[in-house]
Amino acid sequence: MLQTLGEWVWWERLWLPENVSWSDLEDTEGRVYAKASQLYGAVPCALCLLLVRYLFERYVATPLANVWEIKDRIRLAAEHNPLLENYFCSKARAPSQAEVRSLCKKTGWPEKRVEVWFRRRRNQDRPGLRKRFSEASWRCTFYLFAFFGGLLALYDVSIENIFSMLPSQYWYYILEMGFYLSLLLRLTFDVKRKDFKEQVIHHFATLTLLSFSWISNYIRIGTLVMAVHDSSDILLEGAKVFNYAKWHKTSNAMFVVFTVLFMVTRLVIFPFWLIHCTWVYPIELYPPFFGYYFFNVMLMVLQILHIYWAVLISRMLYKFIFSKLEGDDRSDEEEDDSDPPKERNHKSSHMNGSSVRGRASGH
Repeated sequence: MLQTLGEWVWWERLWLPENVSWSDLEDTEGRVYAKASQLYGAVPCALCLLLVRYLFERYVATPLANVWEIKDRIRLAAEHNPLLENYFCSKARAPSQAEVRSLCKKTGWPEKRVEVWFRRRRNQDRPGLRKRFSEASWRCTFYLFAFFGGLLALYDVSIENIFSMLPSQYWYYILEMGFYLSLLLRLTFDVKRKDFKEQVIHHFATLTLLSFSWISNYIRIGTLVMAVHDSSDILLEGAKVFNYAKWHKTSNAMFVVFTVLFMVTRLVIFPFWLIHCTWVYPIELYPPFFGYYFFNVMLMVLQILHIYWAVLISRMLYKFIFSKLEGDDRSDEEEDDSDPPKERNHKSSHMNGSSVRGRASGH
């Protein structure tokens, strides 16, 4: 049964054009092709990156946070209350006003005390500023090295010759796949944002695209896609780093440049240049086949996510221009421990927009 399933999964008509077989992708004299078995290298690479990340955050990011005097906010612990704790864990982290009144009757507490308890309890689960700084600095460093690595792997590539294998691209592929795999492994431990589901979809779509493009020998287009993504992500994570360090002018400038670069790379270059190439050039050589449609559909999944994030970024840019940016539309921000909601909203309306530029998110 497993053999039959394997034969179906690797059926040539699914992944390869007509009159092309897996034997045609075997190495020949002077020509090297990618092999599916080489992708197994992404697993140890992901584990190595997790170790490198741990060492980086501990011995680079943490000392840097100390130099820049980045400190976590002092949080007040929620009072011990088994009834509220059970409600918090099993029903709702942010109860409605009607639910708060119901809990007041059960606990004998006034409304404000119950509201404060839930705010403090939510804050206990939120990551501190130093953790956010460490994560952002690690991703910024990786994207920086990965982007220039991608440029080195692509410097002599013609856009029309995007389906040929270069041996030098293997390390770049494995590094990128290992990185996104490491992000998936760390999703439940990293700073959780409101678009958690979109992040999971993005990481799975990226890994699927990279795997398929490697197996089907669409190596260069996969490398181009990664290089385009990494270019704007450097500025995004860099803006976060400087924002946490309270270098607000630098953070603001990087946020604006990031916004422009994101719109150009994700809404212009990606759909009208890269996706155009994957739709047009292959059918000049072969009739359309399942793998052709599958690859382009996965690219469109990424493009839909790009549009979603572009809307959020545009909204933040609008608030930034009018100095009313109160928080990342994707972030799970810390709340005041004691102020009731109305008073807290009144205070936040007077905040300067510079406090959030580095917390914008997109992929």
